[in-house]
Amino acid sequence: MDQELLAHFDRRIARKGYDNRSEAIRDLIRADLVAEEWERAEGEVVGTISLVYDHHLRSLTKRLTSFQHTRYQMILSSLHVHLDEDNCLEVLVVRGMEPHIRALAERLIATKGVKHGRLTLTTTGKRLS
Repeated sequence: MDQELLAHFDRRIARKGYDNRSEAIRDLIRADLVAEEWERAEGEVVGTISLVYDHHLRSLTKRLTSFQHTRYQMILSSLHVHLDEDNCLEVLVVRGMEPHIRALAERLIATKGVKHGRLTLTTTGKRLS
């Protein structure tokens, strides 16, 4: 391996708090396997859906909550944070088949009045050792 590339990698993993390369490489491999798992839509995934919105917008909170109730089987938990006088952050912890979770996130993020949204997926860990 190129020494300059390796030195850059060592500096990066040191900043992240890794004790050695093998731990960092293990996590890189796992991250790649997780990405492959949900890209192929095989099995169940878990993740979070983060939404930032203005709670003053007429009936937005009610529409978001109402839609979430129709998908309650996929939503394990939710956290609501008041960011300031106008804006709220809502974080949903979700679990289910990747296409269903992605569709749920896309629908929530596309809701008129949502300023920003993001879906973050990961594995349930069942296939990782």
